[in-house]
Formats: sequence, structure tokens, C-alpha cells
Amino acid sequence: MQPNLNIVPFVSVDNMMKLVLSIGVEAFLTGLAAYVEDDFRRWESFDKTPRVASHSAEGVIELMPTSDGVAYGFKYVNGHPRNTRDGRQTVTAFGVLADVSNGYPLLLTEMTILTALRTAATSAVAGRHLAAKGARCMAIIGNGAQAEFQALAFKALMGIDRLRLYDIDRTASEKCVRNLKGLGFDIHVAASAEDAVEGADIVTTVTADKQYATILTDNMVGAGVHINAVGGDCPGKTELHADILRRAQIFVEYPPQTRIEGEIQQLPADYPVRELWRVIAGLDAGRADPAEITLFDSVGFATEDFSALRFVRDRLHGTQFYEDLDLLADPDEPRDLFGMLLRAAA
Repeated sequence: MQPNLNIVPFVSVDNMMKLVLSIGVEAFLTGLAAYVEDDFRRWESFDKTPRVASHSAEGVIELMPTSDGVAYGFKYVNGHPRNTRDGRQTVTAFGVLADVSNGYPLLLTEMTILTALRTAATSAVAGRHLAAKGARCMAIIGNGAQAEFQALAFKALMGIDRLRLYDIDRTASEKCVRNLKGLGFDIHVAASAEDAVEGADIVTTVTADKQYATILTDNMVGAGVHINAVGGDCPGKTELHADILRRAQIFVEYPPQTRIEGEIQQLPADYPVRELWRVIAGLDAGRADPAEITLFDSVGFATEDFSALRFVRDRLHGTQFYEDLDLLADPDEPRDLFGMLLRAAA
């Protein structure tokens, strides 16, 4: 990549798609998951803060920053569930990785596609540590933009090969079937959420409506199930009945953020939860019993975006899947920025 200080590698949507496909979707998810897992193991080296959110009646715009002292990363992301009425995405994002030693950006990239990939990779990392051994069947409730990524991540990392799909809009499930055809899944399109969870070892909920919802009720969750709760990711938005939470062993990314945005916003502020990074680092146990119900209350955290930014930057070397972006003013004399401006007219 370009060594010029004023040039920043920029990965467009088109180049991100080409990069992912050149590696292979499952291989990309596997590699990204390894970066996510590595950064969870060194969790204590990161600056951590709940995302900075600006809420409105229509949705939310957020900044998600973190640093490990060597590099700094942030993501700009929105969440607007009603965007689909206008032909827009519910979630869009871009991100920056920078060098802490001088503050200069190292990478600017689209993160709409990359967020879907890192969310799925993180889900599968959690599933590998928390789900029952030998899990093969996953229900996915909510078959929108994230569903196929979740399916492929769990296949790549855990060998999941049976899917039970449900969405209130059947065309969304049919879209998933088309997109996943020939990729090694036995797929059942369910008539209801109750039908979807029947016989599933893992239940992934990934709906988009911004409201307190009950996608899963207590009677739908049997012993030994791992719940991957992805859709509840902002204040006032949940997917699970609170009784499920009280039965489950709950694992979270960063408790101060999850208590605001996750399923556990339904519980008292001091309700005990366990941190996923401690399980990955070998400091705490994950699933203690085959009959236990485990719940990953996933809201997405900045370290996961940091992992994704690092992974993409490392994979760009030797490729053409980026553009040189003239982003930073770089005068010959650092103190003569105005002179640089004047010389541009010459």
C-alpha cells in the first residue's frame, strides 16, 4: 500500500465485496473470527466505553471507538428499522483505523458489509464457547440482511448444517433459501417461531423492529439450548421474554453497554451476568452442563469492529482491492498550511 503520509487506503463497497469473494465468504468469516477471538483474549489492553449514541424517533446514529494503545479504531453506524420502506438499508456503516503514535489514519473502509460479517463471526465465536457439544441445527428467527452471514459463520466455525428459518415476511425466508442454495445446508422454512425452534440446538434471533418484542417466550426454550440474541441492540428494543433470561446463564460483551441496550435491560441493574472475554481467555467456564441454557446477549462492541478493521488492513497487502485516497493535507513545511493553499492556485 502507498507509503505517502497524505494517502489513506480506502476500501469501497465494491472493493470490499471483491476482497471477501477473493478470500471466500466462509474463509473470510473464519479469519475474522480468529482476530475477534484474539482481541477478546487481550480485552484488558483496550480502552472501553459504551457507544456514543444519538437517538431519534426513527432510529439511532452511533460512534463506536476503542484503542489498544497502538492503533485506534472507530465505526460510524446507524440503525433505522423503517428505512426499508424507502428502499434503504436498516444499518449502514463506515470505519477508520489510525496509528496512535501520530494520529494518522491507516485505513478508511465501508463497514456495512463488514459489520454483517463481524457480527456473524462474533456470534459464532460465542457459540463455539457456549453451545452444547455436537450442535448441528440452528433456528434463525428474522431472515433479513444478517441471516445468511449468521448461517455461514456457524457452519464455518461449528459445522452447523441444518437451518430452520422463520420470518413474519415469508419472502425474507425464501430469499435466504435462494442465497444459501448449494452451500451445504438442509433448510426448513418454518410456519411460526414455535415451529422454527423445534429441535434446534442453537436459536438465533435477529429481528429489526425497534420495540420491546417477545420473539421467544419461555415455553419455547428447552434444556440445553444456546440462544444467540442479536436483534436487541438499543434501548427499548428486545426480543426475549424476561423469564428466559432468568433461566439462562447470560454472557455479554461489555456489561455497561449491554445493560443499556441488550436483553438484560429488562432485568435489575445489578443482575449477575458473565463476560464473554473471560471465557475466551480461560478465566471463567462457559457451559457447565449439557442441560444448561446459555444466552449470548449480543449488542456489538467496538473491539469487534477494531478486529474487523485490523483483519481487512492485513488482507489488503498485495491486492488491488483499495483506492489511494488523498485525505490528509501534507505541506512540505508542516507549519505552512496556508502557503500550501496559496500554491494550489499557481
